[in-house]
Amino acid sequence: TVKIRKSAPILILAAALWAQKGHLGPSEVVKLPSQPPLAKISYGTAPQQFAELRLPPGKGPFPVIALLHGGCYGDYAAADYTAPMASALTKEGWATWNIEYRREQEPGGGWPGTFLDAGKAVDALRQAATKYPLDLSRVVTMGHSAGGQLALWVAARQRVPRSSEVFMANPLPVRGAVSMAGIVDMRAFAEYGRQPCGERHIRVMGGTPDRQPTRYAAVSPAELLPLGIPQVLIWGAEDTVVPQSLFVGYERRARAAQDRVEVIALPGEAHHDLCEPGGPGWSRIVDSVRKLLN
Repeated sequence: TVKIRKSAPILILAAALWAQKGHLGPSEVVKLPSQPPLAKISYGTAPQQFAELRLPPGKGPFPVIALLHGGCYGDYAAADYTAPMASALTKEGWATWNIEYRREQEPGGGWPGTFLDAGKAVDALRQAATKYPLDLSRVVTMGHSAGGQLALWVAARQRVPRSSEVFMANPLPVRGAVSMAGIVDMRAFAEYGRQPCGERHIRVMGGTPDRQPTRYAAVSPAELLPLGIPQVLIWGAEDTVVPQSLFVGYERRARAAQDRVEVIALPGEAHHDLCEPGGPGWSRIVDSVRKLLN
């Protein structure tokens, strides 16, 4: 078992610091404007196993952005966190598939359920495409923070060893992945240990890297390289949650493995600022998605 300290006071302190510096916190992100989804589609029997589908005007078929929220795999972010981004991306002419999944504190979540949910949700686009005009030859995964790790992992599931508990046969191929302030190196982030993300991160894995090395190897993008798909890594220069060192080390290793990687550093942006449609870095984020789709 992994003993975890209660982190509510830390979350309150973090929110106060974000507000003090003029940066967005999770509670501000969910208040940003969003449009209701066209459909809420289940991919499992648990109430958290669903995705919200939004479609732009027209007949399609439309490229699809599969969105995965963060929250350190825990309870302080849900699908409403990425709903504003989903709404804004739909206005670009793309279908969006805003995914909810069982988090580490919920029945069935943690290891391996949280990761399997992310994969099953993206694969469920096959069934959705039988009813809605979706172009499954042009799918991009996109996520923020813990969702950034999930976006890369879902896109690279063909690299997961068959012996792993998170192995999934016949994963839906994707064009690329966008990781916004993502946890690109699970082992390094566990050792970095910043609270409150550090404790949730270890809890979703069921232990530290030295106690669960095969689990970390099966889901850490850094340990699955080369991923075999183009990747965009977006980082805010004032991010105090996910350190810059993770991106620098990952980019070097990915390029050495012959993966196509674009790194976008946004001056003045902090961890949650990246998720504000219309914010200073939003146009660059949209451009990166457009390049992957085209």
